[in-house]
This record gives sequence, structure tokens and C-alpha cells, in this order.
Amino acid sequence: MRIVLLGAPGSGKGTQAKKLEADRNIPQVSTGDMLRAAVAAGTRFGLQAKSIMDAGNLVSDEIMLGIISERLAEPDASDGFILDGFPRTRQQALDLDELLDQIGTPLDAAVLMDVDFEILMKRLTGRRTCSLTGKLLNIYFSPQEELDACTEAGGELQQREDDNEEVIRNRLDVYREQTEPLVNFYRKRGNLKTVDADGTIDEVYARFLQAIS
Repeated sequence: MRIVLLGAPGSGKGTQAKKLEADRNIPQVSTGDMLRAAVAAGTRFGLQAKSIMDAGNLVSDEIMLGIISERLAEPDASDGFILDGFPRTRQQALDLDELLDQIGTPLDAAVLMDVDFEILMKRLTGRRTCSLTGKLLNIYFSPQEELDACTEAGGELQQREDDNEEVIRNRLDVYREQTEPLVNFYRKRGNLKTVDADGTIDEVYARFLQAIS
């Protein structure tokens, strides 16, 4: 099972990928994790990426594809993978297709975690962390008793600086402009699966499994 995950920030891609990874023993391949691991391991492309990042520059698509090819050659990816965070543009999708064809592991599906943008805004701007327990809560979706338990014990519901509405709207706008066109790219290729990602984690996961079965 070889999957690309698509979806806006807050759509639950990482959460669902981790559940699938645990259930099916298929690695979640996150671009950020891959990049850090390749640099730490001193791989060919990792060393190239390190010198670029040390100079304060962005790692090129060519090097990212090299890092992806190194990661997918590892034994744990022999039965499949869940690619999260790449591609982000149509050109990256074309380059990824070419790479996967070269190594004989074409995609089975691109899975879109589909959520209304106003719900995403509440998911992201409503996030709070209890200062006492470190528990992640949401002022819109968490049960009121869980929110009260934190404050009544003397804790504070703390919000990350980058979880404010202006920053979140900008992140969602960037997604719309750069990454949303991938939905049509994969739809035209006939391998797009769409999952209604509104609901509890377990409800969404059941739909996710049904989409990829």
C-alpha cells in the first residue's frame, strides 16, 4: 500500500497516518522527519541538504527527491509507505511519479483529508495546552469538564503564538494556492480518494480505511 496524504493544516493527516502505521506496519514518511534523519545519518543527499541548510537556504526539490528515494529503499518501506508533506506542488507530484516509476513502486492512491475551512480554523485557533498537565485541548471541541478541570486545578489554557487567526488564515491561503491544485492533478489520474475528515479520530479512521480498501 503506497499512499500520498493530502489535506490542509489541521485536517488530521498526521494523526490518521500514525494509526495506519500502527495497524498495518507501514511507515509514515514525513518530509521533515526524513530530512532530519538523512542529515543525522550523513547520507549522500543528507550531507548535501545539511550544507544548504547551514547556509540558510531552502533544500531543492531534487535533493528532497533524493532523500525520499533513500528512505523508500529502507527495508521497512518494502511493503508500502504513507508519504506526508510531499508533494506540495504539481511539479513535485510529476517528479515524484517519475521517481516512483523508476524504483518500481507506483502510488496506489492519493488520499485527501477533506474538512471545511471554517472547521479547520476552529481546530487550529482553538488549540490550548493545560499549563499543569501539558494536555492538548480545544476550546471549541473539548468537553467543557476537561477545560474546567485544568482551570479549576489552578492551571491555564495556553495558546501557541502561531495559533492566532492571522497566521492560520495565511497558512490556509498558502495551502489553497500551492497544494490544493494537487487534488485535481490526482483526480485526473484516477487515483484520488476523498475522506470526510470531520468527526472523531476513530470515525475518520474508519472512513480512511474504507477509502483505501
